[in-house]
Amino acid sequence: MKVEKGPRFKYIFVNEMGLLRAGLNKQCIGKSLQEVLTHERAVSLQKEYERILHNNKLSIFSDEIFLDDGTSIFGESVLSPVKDETGLTRYVVSVTRDITDTLVEKNRLIISEQRYRSIVDHNLDAIFSIDLMGHILEVNPAARRLTGYTEKQLKKCSIFELVSDSDLPVFKSLLDNSEDGYALESLDCRFLHKNNSHLTVHIKTVPIIIDAEIKGIYVITRDVSEQAKNAETIKFMAFHDQLTGVLNRRALLDDLDESIATTKRKKQAFALISIDLDRFKYLNDTLGHLFGDEILKKVADRLAELEKKGCRVYRPGGDEFVILLHHADRKKTARFAQKILTMFTESFYLQSGEYYITPSIGISMYPNDGKDAETLLKNADEALFRVKERGKAHFQFYRSDMNSSLGNVLTLETHLRKALERDELELYYQPQVNLASGEINSFEALIRWNSPELGFITPDEFIPLAEDTGLIVPIGNWVISTACKQIKAWTDKRNQQIRIAVNISPKQFLQPSLVNVIQTAIDEAGILPSSLEIEITEGAMEDTEETIPILNRLKELGIKISVDDFGTGYSSLNYLKQFPIDVLKIDQSFVRDILVNEKNAAITTTIIHLGRSLGMEVIAEGVENKEQADFLAKANCHKAQGYLFSKPLFYLTVEEQFI
Repeated sequence: MKVEKGPRFKYIFVNEMGLLRAGLNKQCIGKSLQEVLTHERAVSLQKEYERILHNNKLSIFSDEIFLDDGTSIFGESVLSPVKDETGLTRYVVSVTRDITDTLVEKNRLIISEQRYRSIVDHNLDAIFSIDLMGHILEVNPAARRLTGYTEKQLKKCSIFELVSDSDLPVFKSLLDNSEDGYALESLDCRFLHKNNSHLTVHIKTVPIIIDAEIKGIYVITRDVSEQAKNAETIKFMAFHDQLTGVLNRRALLDDLDESIATTKRKKQAFALISIDLDRFKYLNDTLGHLFGDEILKKVADRLAELEKKGCRVYRPGGDEFVILLHHADRKKTARFAQKILTMFTESFYLQSGEYYITPSIGISMYPNDGKDAETLLKNADEALFRVKERGKAHFQFYRSDMNSSLGNVLTLETHLRKALERDELELYYQPQVNLASGEINSFEALIRWNSPELGFITPDEFIPLAEDTGLIVPIGNWVISTACKQIKAWTDKRNQQIRIAVNISPKQFLQPSLVNVIQTAIDEAGILPSSLEIEITEGAMEDTEETIPILNRLKELGIKISVDDFGTGYSSLNYLKQFPIDVLKIDQSFVRDILVNEKNAAITTTIIHLGRSLGMEVIAEGVENKEQADFLAKANCHKAQGYLFSKPLFYLTVEEQFI
């Protein structure tokens, strides 16, 4: 191009390739840019050529050239000034090369880079690019937010500095495997934040491969601290009691299995200690369940103090706690159990009140008392059951003979539940003899159980079980109904009124439906109410607010009321004043020794005089010889019953002898 005033630039030479690429012909020679090119292109090139005149040095620029066929190419032009001897630029030589392919590739790389940057920079996961030595080369914004460090600070440190010391071995192993070309992930790694807090992160590692060679690793991390916290909470809830915070039954079973496996290998022993709180149900029912819950929390806190002694505390449920004592023989366990009892000598303070609670403790030892979790638990509970039977508030080790005892109780309960429907229960009757006349017009009904499978079972064996299980109520109702029918049968046969006394359990006595049950039995049998006598114990009279209304209603029906075993409990003369009592029964423990024990004789005589003075009938139980009967007759006792006169008899035998 020749430079002329203006400045104007004229073509003076164009090679064949130039003509082709620029879409020109040879007629352009001698003409200016404006004369040959379109206006837009001429203006664009004019600026570039003027720039070289202004700068007076080589210039490089790129532009797009549109061809006649509608396509375009990209060219890179190098403008070189040609100066004269005075230093003025007289010519400009433009060398242009086609850079279309290069530019396309460059743009593709730029777009690819931008896509990559978009993925990385806007990724919610923190991404660290590290070399094979662990040095951080590049990080995204999420990485800065995750760690609290700036990009500059991160690039000065190693990735290992961000990992918790306890997790470094796992993390390094992860990177070593990634160097072998594997993309891996781990869920249990903790990162350190700038503020020294720990973050639980989910990590993925991806190898950076360039020209088939691994040059580094992408470490992609996601903050899962909240999820980890929630998982820990769920795990805690799964293995801990929600009320007290101590371990629960599920944790106990898992720990027992683990302890058995570990102890078996090491040939050691351990103890399973089952604890039940005495009278807790009474506190719970009296003061409310919220109060009971607070007591359980305080008990759990006190027992948790023992965990420093090499044990773990569990609450399977209710007021039951279990302690797993590791590496313990029988002697060490006994000392430990005594320590538990000692801890409970201190009272519990709650709601401005002071309360004492005692524990009953049953113990089973591994491996002597069981080689699996179920057996150990069962045997510890059996030992605890025996403690409860023998006065509570102490501890006892399991013995093999307990198994059969408890097994008998369970078998007995199963059969007792079916005894009524199978007609296995029977009433026996013991006559009460008038000591003055020798007449017999009253009997005491005594229940017996004759089981086809278990044989003859005494009341001492099954009555306490019936009371514990609640079966005493339907059994007691059956006794009342049967006795009423027997009164009717004997009264009709003898044509004289017969009275039968039936014992009422304290649990049955406090049933709201008792009076209705008795009324129904009397009506169905068609007997006089005075023919039925209800025997209650002193224990049933302790709660006067409950007892007096019931006795008054029975009295209104015309039923006779007697106090059984008078003098054996915490007798109160106030009972005799408040309650509508017709009969006092002297317990056989006084009658047995009236001839050899002056105190027994005095007490018996006093009861007789007291009863007669209050207008009550007095009956002595357990009379076995004539001398006892003579003593009672001399003391003006109304009636007596015992083996001297007759043992309890089945109703048919009674008819043969007395009706």
